[in-house]
Amino acid sequence: MRSPLRPSTGGRTSRRCGPFVYPSRFEGFGIPVIEAMACGVPCVVSSHPSLDEASGDAALRADPDDPAALAEAVHEAIARRDELVERGLEHAGRFTWLETGRIHLQGYADAL
Repeated sequence: MRSPLRPSTGGRTSRRCGPFVYPSRFEGFGIPVIEAMACGVPCVVSSHPSLDEASGDAALRADPDDPAALAEAVHEAIARRDELVERGLEHAGRFTWLETGRIHLQGYADAL
């Protein structure tokens, strides 16, 4: 185990990690998936529909109740690392606080 990560080195350390595996069954959005993608980590994510937006087409999906499917997806994520990292960085880049604010303001304007 490493000591706690400093903000200045956390991203660099994360990029050397294996796939981020998130077999959640119940999720509101999936911010950890976006964070992992933004750090350049390939993701294996639950096939539960609640993670559709967070994972987009940039993560491999697997049934969280099927250990063999999860293991297969992890092996695939390792083999396709470069592709998944590139897609993940692009996907995560769409989720900014500026865009979040714009969407909220548009929602308020639409409600008026």
